[in-house]
Amino acid sequence: MALPWVRMDTQWPHNPKFLMLAEDGKWRAIAVYWASLAWSAAQGQCGFVPYYALSQILGTKKQAGELLEVRLWDPAEGGWSIHDFAEFQPSHEEHERRRKRAQDAALARWHGANGATR
Repeated sequence: MALPWVRMDTQWPHNPKFLMLAEDGKWRAIAVYWASLAWSAAQGQCGFVPYYALSQILGTKKQAGELLEVRLWDPAEGGWSIHDFAEFQPSHEEHERRRKRAQDAALARWHGANGATR
């Protein structure tokens, strides 16, 4: 199951990893990072970015190397893993539990606890 969204830390511009990239003018690597986060979640990859996806997120091997250098990505078999993805993004199971809970709450609100129409 794909995630329809990802969490973004509002303090990311102050993160030393992003500051290092920005200081060196590596803005495209920052864009590739955010695209990788969205791509991985949308594809149900849980933080994994396969080699073949690099062009889909408009990245190059150069940007991949820059992300590895500051440890926003980690090397993984067949591609890269987004550093700390699981720590900050909900798992697919957690997302499904929340979606189901919200759906059940809406059903109870509009149709009563037993599902009967009000």
